[in-house]
Amino acid sequence: MRRLSPIILSLFMVAGLYAQSPHGTGLKADCSDCHSSFGWEVNAETLRFSHEATAFPLEGQHARVDCRECHQTLVFPDASAECISCHTDMHRTTVGSDCSRCHTPANWLVDNITELHQDNGFPLLGAHAALSCEECHVSESALDFNRIGNDCVNCHLDDFSATTNPNHRQAGFSANCEECHRVDGFGWTSNGISHDFFPLEKGHAIADCANCHTTGDFSTTPTDCFACHRPDYENTFNPDHQSTGFTTSCVECHTTDVGWMPAEFTQHDGLFPIYSGEHAGEWAQCADCHSNSSNYAEFMCVSCHINPETDEGHGGVSGYAYENTACLACHPTGDAASGFDHNSTHFPLTGGHLNTDCILCHAAGYQGTPTDCEACHAADFSNSANPNHQALGLSVDCASCHTTEPGWNPASFGIHNDYYALNGGHAAIANDCAACHNGDYANTPNTCFGCHADDYNQTANPSHGAAQFPTNCESCHTETAWVPANFDHDVMYFPIYSGKHGGEWNDCAECHTTPGNFEVFSCIDCHEHNNAQQLANEHHEVSGYVYESNACYDCHPTGRH
Repeated sequence: MRRLSPIILSLFMVAGLYAQSPHGTGLKADCSDCHSSFGWEVNAETLRFSHEATAFPLEGQHARVDCRECHQTLVFPDASAECISCHTDMHRTTVGSDCSRCHTPANWLVDNITELHQDNGFPLLGAHAALSCEECHVSESALDFNRIGNDCVNCHLDDFSATTNPNHRQAGFSANCEECHRVDGFGWTSNGISHDFFPLEKGHAIADCANCHTTGDFSTTPTDCFACHRPDYENTFNPDHQSTGFTTSCVECHTTDVGWMPAEFTQHDGLFPIYSGEHAGEWAQCADCHSNSSNYAEFMCVSCHINPETDEGHGGVSGYAYENTACLACHPTGDAASGFDHNSTHFPLTGGHLNTDCILCHAAGYQGTPTDCEACHAADFSNSANPNHQALGLSVDCASCHTTEPGWNPASFGIHNDYYALNGGHAAIANDCAACHNGDYANTPNTCFGCHADDYNQTANPSHGAAQFPTNCESCHTETAWVPANFDHDVMYFPIYSGKHGGEWNDCAECHTTPGNFEVFSCIDCHEHNNAQQLANEHHEVSGYVYESNACYDCHPTGRH
């Protein structure tokens, strides 16, 4: 039994060797798919193995190749499916190692160059389709197709740099040619320039860039209308854009249509509604209202709104005048029903303003007309002489003294009391300035005697001058009238308003019997003193007694016994 063991082991080993496949473990096909029981030779006619079931179907020229040209060993799965493992790269990796990108199994000819470029991000359009490969793929070998990039500038940098009309570098143009030129065009002058940042439409559809880009500097060309159309603006006279002060932004009135028409000045509604309201559709051209084409500040209302109908429709309207400016003043929106009521403004029309023509106040138009007196009456103020308002430095606010009544009268100088209070009798002449000022307002005195010297000098009962009465009228008189008067005789001379003489007299002449000389007085003319003998008896013990008025006063200075 021990002798049989090595023999049995050898038999098993030989059987294992015969069972192992020379094609390796990766091939799952049955031996009979390729071989027969007659031997290991492969008969193509009886071959049942299908190469299409593998990852590499045999198509075109691959179907005619002997298996051993690709399968260098009997371990078939070890054969690489990559082209480069069988085919020498004639292009030296300049287009990659995948032959199928350009070639098919049928042959090495390439007949889909256009599709290949399309798939690789550079379609052969326009002039590019007519170029030979070598014109773009410049290399040492005709079979080398070095990638040169898909950007325009990769091929056309010299074109970009050498272009002078326009000078692309100076103008700061993009090096991306297709921003201006068509990739499917056949020349640089194709009409495929992308001008979307400023659409070249209608009147702007021009072919000559130099019409707008006059300096050759394309990067700073302005896009505002006036930059190109200033001559058009300045030379337009119907209407005269410049003198009328029209906006320089053409698009506010015009489209890009050729010939500047149609035009629509919609901003006119901000001045006077003609595209809306009652005047919309009532006119055909500017000249219908603006008959003077050289001055569009002038306008005509009365050419359409004729008389006598207009006069009849404005009966009783304050300040009405059949004038264009008056029409606009009352109907600023052109609406007949919304006539302008001046009394609804901050300046109601009263007095002399009621019948004043509008143009006298609104000579410069109706917007922004000032409402202060001086704006209209500066000349009246400056030319006034009685009194001279300017010389006196009076207020330019007419309303501080005057009403709106015509003729400037009555007038009241409300701040007169700041200089001289007008009370009593003075209040009665408050509006008769000349009574005190007589045309000279700067040097008018404010003392009584300054105005009443004549009254003082001409008064005879008593004679103020002869009596040397004080010239300060108020020491005796009030401002109401000259009488009653109260002369402070008690303090200055002799008690006649108090003491025994109070109420004993009626007028000065009872004591001052010599007219014109109030230093002369009489004590002995009164009924109590006119009996000389009686007074002598009463004063018989008085040393130096004399029956004389001065002696009476010397002994009785206060009028007492």
